[in-house]
Amino acid sequence: MKNYGEALKANRERKGYTQLGLAKATGLKQQMISWWEAGKGLPNIDFCVKLADFYGITLDELVGRDNK
Repeated sequence: MKNYGEALKANRERKGYTQLGLAKATGLKQQMISWWEAGKGLPNIDFCVKLADFYGITLDELVGRDNK
């Protein structure tokens, strides 16, 4: 499993968003996105659900969890 920051960044990049573009599209703050991706903090569950819904993926996929 990747660390959470790497997984959040990989999902953002896979969808073709910059941090600023994602912030504008979701209403999240770019500074928060940067903080999470740098591994300096973790988003709360509400933000995780918002991002997973925005990307159309599961929470497991959002954080890079592979349950195999």
